[in-house]
Amino acid sequence: MLKQHLQFKLSQKLSPQQIQLMKLIQLPTLAFEQKLKQELEENPALESGKEETDVLDDVYGDTYDDSSDSDNIDTEDINIDDYLSDDEIPDYRTQANNYSTDDDDKRVPYASGTSFNQYLLNQLNTVYLDDEEWAIAEFLVGSVDESGYIRRPLADIMDDLAFTQNIYVEEEKIEKVLKVVQELDPPGVGARSLDECLIIQLKRKEQKPSVELAINILEKSFDHFTKKHYTKLIQKHHISEEELKDAISEIEKLNPKPGGSYSGNTRIIEHIVPDFSIKIVDGELELTLNGRNAPELHISKDYSNMLEGYKNAKEKSKSQKDTVMFIKQKLDAAKWFIDAIKQRQQTLFITMNTIMEYQKEYFMTGDERKLRPMILKDIADKIDMDVSTVSRVANSKYVDTPYGTKLIKDFFSESMKNEQGEDVSTKEIKKILETVISEEEKKKPLTDAKLAKILKDRGYPIARRTVAKYREQLGIPVARLRKEI
Repeated sequence: MLKQHLQFKLSQKLSPQQIQLMKLIQLPTLAFEQKLKQELEENPALESGKEETDVLDDVYGDTYDDSSDSDNIDTEDINIDDYLSDDEIPDYRTQANNYSTDDDDKRVPYASGTSFNQYLLNQLNTVYLDDEEWAIAEFLVGSVDESGYIRRPLADIMDDLAFTQNIYVEEEKIEKVLKVVQELDPPGVGARSLDECLIIQLKRKEQKPSVELAINILEKSFDHFTKKHYTKLIQKHHISEEELKDAISEIEKLNPKPGGSYSGNTRIIEHIVPDFSIKIVDGELELTLNGRNAPELHISKDYSNMLEGYKNAKEKSKSQKDTVMFIKQKLDAAKWFIDAIKQRQQTLFITMNTIMEYQKEYFMTGDERKLRPMILKDIADKIDMDVSTVSRVANSKYVDTPYGTKLIKDFFSESMKNEQGEDVSTKEIKKILETVISEEEKKKPLTDAKLAKILKDRGYPIARRTVAKYREQLGIPVARLRKEI
């Protein structure tokens, strides 16, 4: 049986504009420039650069209601004056002093040249091979990954040659051609494992006792070498500690990823553009927002002229009304985009300024031990914004400081109490841990238990497993792998 009843429900939903604003806030400078370029291409009512003629006045008003459905507007109700004005300087054009003048080249650099695989194929042209060998060599080169290795078993390659190239050969023939590929540059290319890669490089060096010993160690005792069982190596190869040290020195000079060193590899060079800049001026911190985040935007003069023509027309045809509806949609989108950019600028600056003041002692000295414990909620509460907004700013933005370019999220850390009951940043503890490890005796590196005891003696009572976690976060191996002779 059907029943009808009333139900009151209170809910909150983000508008599409709010969602887009959050996405804009999350974008770093280079990605923001791409988004801006895309918007300019897609919306003909939006233009960048300085205006030379009259522009629209309220393109950037204090409030903007976009709740009306532009697909169902009544063109008779459109107030054209809302989109027209003689004001030559709308307030969205007003520039604040907290934007830096960044006139650097905005292009992202790319590496040029042939690909790594093509570089190897070009070398094969200088080697005499029959047709079948050439086809196998070409297939092997195509199997080389970006690090310079061939990771697939020869049995799989043999099957692929049969199915895709109609070449039926035994593994021995592929192995023979592989040796030719392994003679190409850079040394070590075409290896199937790390030890094979290192051995190939050593065999192409001038042969002397230290090199020959290094080859012998890698061929017969690779497992002991990787685990730094130096005593076992000395006993097994009947050598002195000094001879082992010389052999290890030869191995340490090798390149474990020969493909990664190829300068002609076509890949994008990582190019970080800081979103903020912090300088110390007359003993005070000065924050500026990268000028690329403050573009000059305005409404197309052609669009304002079309609206002016519609306003002055005595008779308004259906085609004119359809045109005005299209213009209104584009103007509404342009108005919102300009408004969103200003909100983005304000959010970025306010958030970073609060972080700067919170970590003022660090920015004045550059000493990471001065970093205060700080979580996203600390900043969100101060600027009266949501934690997710602060997270979007922190996770993808960089700041140029007197001590280098830093990722903003690196300034955030949890806290723990020292023996005096004071809150200290885990960053401070990690810095001390890093310093202790760097000063340890490398012949007898400190275990995690000993590191925990040293930190406790310095007033930081943390457990051994916590020391292990911090050590791993710092990318420092266990004591056994830090051992040197």
